[in-house]
Amino acid sequence: MFVVVGLGNPGEQYAATRHNVGFMAVDEVNRRHGGSFKKGKGAYFISKISLSGNPVLLVKPTTYMNLSGQAVRHVVDYFQVDDFTRLLIVLDDFHLPFGKIRVRPSGSAAGQKGLLSIFQHLGTQTIPRVRIGIGSEFERATDFVLSPFSRQEQKDLPGVIDRAADAVQTFVLEGVDKTMSVYNGSD
Repeated sequence: MFVVVGLGNPGEQYAATRHNVGFMAVDEVNRRHGGSFKKGKGAYFISKISLSGNPVLLVKPTTYMNLSGQAVRHVVDYFQVDDFTRLLIVLDDFHLPFGKIRVRPSGSAAGQKGLLSIFQHLGTQTIPRVRIGIGSEFERATDFVLSPFSRQEQKDLPGVIDRAADAVQTFVLEGVDKTMSVYNGSD
């Protein structure tokens, strides 16, 4: 079984913000495969889908971003996930230009507090992730990640979310190395 966690903040006021592209990408994978999110046993929504016969849990924590590790720890424990190479985190990254996708099998949180929370709760940084660039032109990071996209970015966002969802599917079907080779150089 694969577990794909999209990071974001709960609530309508955050739905269209830069910090919620992880939710958006997981929602797109869910839509493509006819899933339905339901309240999980912990602080998250969950949808069970299948990708070419591979069972996949799609997860959206209902904690705020900085506490994402609590929800992920509960999912990992509840579903007895012990192979973190089958756990994928989908998140925003303000170090990447808008629309750029970067896939990594491990590494630092690079200032992303949701990812840092997950590392702290799982006790490892060796967790694959799909980072989605949200741009880097800001004065205060907190204000920037909680802001809506510009008009031009809103026009381009569906294509970005499609590519991120494609990267999730490639990860499940072909592994992290293939996903990196396909998406890390593309725009």
